[in-house]
Amino acid sequence: MEGASQGLLADAMTDVPVDGAAAARTAAPEGLTAAEEEELRAEIAKVEEEIGTLRQVLAAKERHCGELKRKLGLTPLDGLKQNLSKSWHDVQVSNAYVKTSEKLGEWNDKVTQSDLYLSASSTLEDWNEKLTQSEAYKKTQETLSQAGQKTSAALSNVGSVISRKLGDMRNSATFKSFEDRVGTIKSRVVGSRENSTDGLHSPSGAGEKPPQDNAPF
Repeated sequence: MEGASQGLLADAMTDVPVDGAAAARTAAPEGLTAAEEEELRAEIAKVEEEIGTLRQVLAAKERHCGELKRKLGLTPLDGLKQNLSKSWHDVQVSNAYVKTSEKLGEWNDKVTQSDLYLSASSTLEDWNEKLTQSEAYKKTQETLSQAGQKTSAALSNVGSVISRKLGDMRNSATFKSFEDRVGTIKSRVVGSRENSTDGLHSPSGAGEKPPQDNAPF
């Protein structure tokens, strides 16, 4: 049964005429003659061939550009920075960016010239003037200034007192006696070291007899 089905399918396929050119070619649009259709198709083939050629040329140019960048030591990061900078420049000179900047400038002018903004600015200036001219503000400023002066004077007095105390202590009898004792101890230590060194290098004592020569006559 399966063989019979395949035979019928094959017979049906052989009854359909196959024309390669007709199958590849679609029906011509209305208003075009066959000659015009052929001319347009030839133009399409020519343009596609030129596109392929341009792609090959572009790929070769990109490879050459990459080699030049490598010789100059430029990294892909440098290229990315350059592209970003160029893109930002293109954005700044674009019509949309220029129009947006102009709109923002107009809005800023309208806000700063509005009655509400002028009234708020005037009110803040009045508050600032009243605050700086108030008695509490002036007293606070005077108090801070006096405190700073007193602190500086106190620090200066402390330094003078410490210097004077150190000078008095160095000139006192107790300090001088202490210096004398330190000098005496130092001289004794140095003298004892010198004596011990001389003892190590001195010859045999007088009480010791030199060794006798027991060699036979």
